[in-house]
Amino acid sequence: MIDRSERTIAIAVAPGQPMFEVAIPYQVFFEPPPGVDAADWYDLRLCGPRGTRHATLRDPFVTLTDYDYDDLLTAGTVIVPSTPNVRQDPPAELVEAVRAAYAGGARIVALCSGAFVLAAAGLLDGRRMTTHWKHVDVLLDRFPGMDVDPSVLYIDDGRILTSAGTMAGMDLCIHLVRKDLGSRIANAVARNLVVPPHRAGGQAQFLAAPVPAQATDPGLTATLQWALERLDTPLTVGDLAKRAGMSERTLARRFHAELGATPLRWLLTQRLIRARELLEATDFSVDVVAERCGLGSAANLRAHFGREVGISPSEYRRSHRSHRHEVVTADSGS
Repeated sequence: MIDRSERTIAIAVAPGQPMFEVAIPYQVFFEPPPGVDAADWYDLRLCGPRGTRHATLRDPFVTLTDYDYDDLLTAGTVIVPSTPNVRQDPPAELVEAVRAAYAGGARIVALCSGAFVLAAAGLLDGRRMTTHWKHVDVLLDRFPGMDVDPSVLYIDDGRILTSAGTMAGMDLCIHLVRKDLGSRIANAVARNLVVPPHRAGGQAQFLAAPVPAQATDPGLTATLQWALERLDTPLTVGDLAKRAGMSERTLARRFHAELGATPLRWLLTQRLIRARELLEATDFSVDVVAERCGLGSAANLRAHFGREVGISPSEYRRSHRSHRHEVVTADSGS
């Protein structure tokens, strides 16, 4: 539990910042949920650029605040929701203020592309961190050497915390409440917002097609399509090489150059994509799904699914499939 002096949370807002990204931490920390005493809650501040009393987020939305970046220095926690453009340098005064707040002892939290601000401030050097999977390549291009883990929803590295995309930011904010005030209050926050108090797994469960770009070699492309049409059958590297008309060594070299993976890794990834599609769209048992995607048995599917996606096939189905046979209402709980 944190003491009262540490409960000041400052959200750093900047021109051009997406409104919804700011709204997530604001919604979590603005007021206590029902049943929680306001005296035990946070002191929340929206902090805009220095010398102003407001920060334009995105027309026509404007937030008015009595705080600016200087107030980041007196906060126990500084939250950086996002950066307006991941391909441009974040505002220099924001980077400076975040760096100074950390030097002064603040806990720094980056939601989604807010990680670019922390990277520019030099706060992520040597740290394991995450961001939205779609920003990873740009982040590594702009800040080479970052230790990025795109498979998780958020990472708590002590005084530096980072999260993946939009709703993962909500997960991290609720994690902060749990860490600061305990599970009971965190669960109350989640229930009030009608969201899960904790989501299993990581970003991998949400990727539509977590594979590198399509091959450019016409022969390899035809072989990949051939394999995709036969995922429910046993396939070996020898089978793929024979279909492509090349040796296994040449095939492996082509796969590495075109897809950044070995043939077997590519096959496993495609089988797991097929498994996810079946779990979302059908009522097939886990055994049948395992057979249809070529993983053979339910035990084999569960082992690969748990390692690669982070949750079990049954958990994935509950979280992702369309609820064709039930109506979920707000009264159903969080």
